[in-house]
Amino acid sequence: MKYNQLGNTGVLVSEICLGTMTFGGKGYWKSIGELPQNSVNSIVKASVDAGINFIDTANVYSEGLSEIMLGQAIKDLEISRQSLVIATKVRGRMGEHANQVGLSRLHIPDSVDDSLKRLGISHIDLLYIHGVDSLTSIEETMRGLEDVVRSGKVRYIGVSNHAAWMMMKANGYADKMGYGKFVATQNYYSIAGRDIEREIIPMSISEGISIIPWSPLAGGFLSGKYTRNKEIAGDSRRDSFDFPPIDKNKAYDIIDLMISIGAQHKVTAAQVALSWVLRQPGISSVIIGAKNLDQLQDNLKAIDLVLTEQQMNELNEISQLPSEYPEWMFVRQAMGRFPG
Repeated sequence: MKYNQLGNTGVLVSEICLGTMTFGGKGYWKSIGELPQNSVNSIVKASVDAGINFIDTANVYSEGLSEIMLGQAIKDLEISRQSLVIATKVRGRMGEHANQVGLSRLHIPDSVDDSLKRLGISHIDLLYIHGVDSLTSIEETMRGLEDVVRSGKVRYIGVSNHAAWMMMKANGYADKMGYGKFVATQNYYSIAGRDIEREIIPMSISEGISIIPWSPLAGGFLSGKYTRNKEIAGDSRRDSFDFPPIDKNKAYDIIDLMISIGAQHKVTAAQVALSWVLRQPGISSVIIGAKNLDQLQDNLKAIDLVLTEQQMNELNEISQLPSEYPEWMFVRQAMGRFPG
């Protein structure tokens, strides 16, 4: 397992991050996974044994049950708290009352306190804001985040599912006020969904913000279980929860190539998909989830897969984003920048 720096913090996180959306399976999250506590313990133990020190959860996952089960696993397995970097999130609705949702200074500390109780820990290493709150100003949100950082309950802050300009605006305000800035951004990124390459990745690299992709297998669609002739896998969350949205016709072409490349290395298409993401610029850690140990162990093997330069070029070409304005203008104008 390799370890990469989290932003400019000096904190090192494993190149694979364990995602916990499969823990519990309560309510809306049932279709994603329904792991009981004993299975959660096995997944967490295998992950830590493999060198993973970075674990990602969220208050909304299984309505808080994911945090509870993760905290219980850490306790049951007697894992040193200082050996882990634990991330969770704030924004989603966590109760029926009007203010039990969002990114206000009122809700953020309440949400943090609740997450700490569920996890059974004294502080959160990385707190993400889990999406845009259209009712709350970014100034209000950054002050609320600064409050929980200064309280000692949160070490670092991150952002998820925001546009690049929003992140820059937020960090600009934080810099002006002397607040802590976002050190990581968590976004959907896969070989079949490369949208963040337009602005989020260049911005993050420029600003020293870690990129933490979620759903690198596009909700299981890139696992190799789906092909043009087999649209239903029978044991994947995609069968009942078709998310995130992708161009499936294009994805089928990518899958065909990944299966071919995987056969050359005697590995699965999923390992090829993960290896591709791991090798992209700016990536600090890639989040993987698992419903069982076999799935986890297969995905973990991606860190050892070395794709050739030709194979990477083939994968890049077949999955390339179409050029959009102003990108094509940048390329056109750059052609005449140098003499000769």
